[in-house]
Amino acid sequence: MVSLNLITDPWIPVRCADGSRRIIAPWQMAEEGIIFPDWVRPDLNVACLELLIGLVYLADPPANKKDWRARRRADPDLLKTKLAAYEPAFHLLGDGPRFLQDMEKLSGSPNPVDMLFIDSAGGQTMRNNIDVMVHRNRYPCLSLPEAAMALYTLQDFAPSGGAGNRTSMRGGGPLVTLLDPGEELWDLVWLNVPFGQPSDMKDLPWMRPTRTSEPGQTSVFPSDGTRRFDVEAFFGMPRRLRLVGDDEGVTGVIQRPYGTNYAGWWHPLSPYYRIKVTEEWLPRHPRAGRFGYRNWLGVIAESEPKKAHEERLASLALIVREWCGQERGDEASVIVAGWAMNNMSPRDFVYSRQPLSRLSEDAEESLRGFIEAAEMVAAMLNRALSSVLDAGEAREAQREEFYLKTEPAFYQCFHQIAAGEKPSEEWLKVLRKQALDQFEAVALPGLSERDMQSMKKIAEARKFLNIELWGYGKKAGPALFTALGLPVPQKKRKRPHE
Repeated sequence: MVSLNLITDPWIPVRCADGSRRIIAPWQMAEEGIIFPDWVRPDLNVACLELLIGLVYLADPPANKKDWRARRRADPDLLKTKLAAYEPAFHLLGDGPRFLQDMEKLSGSPNPVDMLFIDSAGGQTMRNNIDVMVHRNRYPCLSLPEAAMALYTLQDFAPSGGAGNRTSMRGGGPLVTLLDPGEELWDLVWLNVPFGQPSDMKDLPWMRPTRTSEPGQTSVFPSDGTRRFDVEAFFGMPRRLRLVGDDEGVTGVIQRPYGTNYAGWWHPLSPYYRIKVTEEWLPRHPRAGRFGYRNWLGVIAESEPKKAHEERLASLALIVREWCGQERGDEASVIVAGWAMNNMSPRDFVYSRQPLSRLSEDAEESLRGFIEAAEMVAAMLNRALSSVLDAGEAREAQREEFYLKTEPAFYQCFHQIAAGEKPSEEWLKVLRKQALDQFEAVALPGLSERDMQSMKKIAEARKFLNIELWGYGKKAGPALFTALGLPVPQKKRKRPHE
């Protein structure tokens, strides 16, 4: 069998600057005119970027900030030579080591190749005929390139999959943040490669017997306890899999439980947060729906005032922190992506590009305050709308509309903050107007036809919403003004009776 080799063979579809489409080998990512991966699914494109970044980190990473800057210019021939040393580890099929597959020839009946995709229906889902948001029997056969990319995507983002079927080292459907300089593919990849040294081929997990996780077996921790990741961060194997196919394509997948159970890893392309009760650090995961400024804190902006080094270390992905610290690159935006999961069930694939700017500590504090102020006003609006809407989807839809309508103004404020300004008054006016307009659009139509008790309830809700938006009330109003750095309005004192 002459199998696909993922180092030497062309297999990755890409878009080019002239509008054409090519199929390239990984080393050709350094050629001019190549813009972005061009798979048919966005999750494959994001995973492909992580794969390309991982390959460079494996074979020829920058040693430090100085080395990174010195080697920004692409060198396809050098990259081809560096990657060629790892060619034996990157066969997709065959009798020897197989890319991201168990070294052991697993026994059992093959599952449909459809199982490689996160939004495919599992066995129990199909048996119970409940595959509404997920799908069955879409891909009876995959070409070798499609199978390779789907395999990597599953291992990289693996959700929970039943007893013994492990999640990825970042949990199921991790949030990924990638810096994008807005140039060619090589510029994007190089901007996201961590500093380090070339790794040995034996460091790839499929080049050794699988570290399984049956009851009683220990979890696998990163070999670099200081940085908390090594090359396996890009080539993890939480699932024990063997592809079934030939040169014509892949038609099935054999899966056995108890693949590697990762613990203590901090992936360089994902943000983390700490659970205060247990002091445990966990990767962030996307929520279903649109990613906007309401989701910035802890993902592309500091989530809390700077404290100890380790406290800051986990708030943003390593690569984003290094960019903010001027260790790499100049202008960049952030690609934010990932599967929003509900345990084993995919809800939505989030993909967004967000602006990025290096901020002073004062500007970071202002930005945090602007986002927190929006959260406060959204909560005020939600309480006011309880007078006309029951809790649930209707009120959540109003919250989403609030953030969507205020987003253009927020981005304008963000650029002003980055420039050293503090447009607190302008932002407050935007929040106040949107909340009041939105409340009135929902609550006032048909008001005269309601009973007196309902009319009184709506009028009181409007009154208290307005009070809070002008900085009054027991807590919410003053807290809003404090978040924006504005003086809290003083209550007018009643004159004593003469």
